[in-house]
Amino acid sequence: YNSIGIPVAAGVFYGLGLVLNPMIGAAAMSLSSVCVVSNALRLNFFKASRAESAALPSEEATPHIPAAQPPKGVLHMEKTIHIEGMMCHHCTAHVEKALNAIEGVQAVADLEGKCARVTLSADVSNETLAAAVTEAGYEVTGIE
Repeated sequence: YNSIGIPVAAGVFYGLGLVLNPMIGAAAMSLSSVCVVSNALRLNFFKASRAESAALPSEEATPHIPAAQPPKGVLHMEKTIHIEGMMCHHCTAHVEKALNAIEGVQAVADLEGKCARVTLSADVSNETLAAAVTEAGYEVTGIE
């Protein structure tokens, strides 16, 4: 657009009879800028949506929590920890950090379901899991 529109508006092609009112050129340039910015914002929105859709859950009992994947060849057990007190995504990150600090634990917290799904590749007791969540400042209401 700019490589053609600006020279035409400047009168470079006046000899060929090709002219464009500079005010129309300025309006077209402004509209072009608006389109570029709105498209960038639209793409940014779709990236956020994709990240959320990539975190869509497995088909198990708590379908809104994605399953954590253990390394291949390692036996594992999955548990769901029901947690009270999580109010934002910062809270879920805090719970995940506390649980993932335990050796043999891979955790994914879910704000809407008020729970965390943990995949254990080592023998970790429910008390150890509950203590980590409690130490992070949240209340465990049950472990399945």
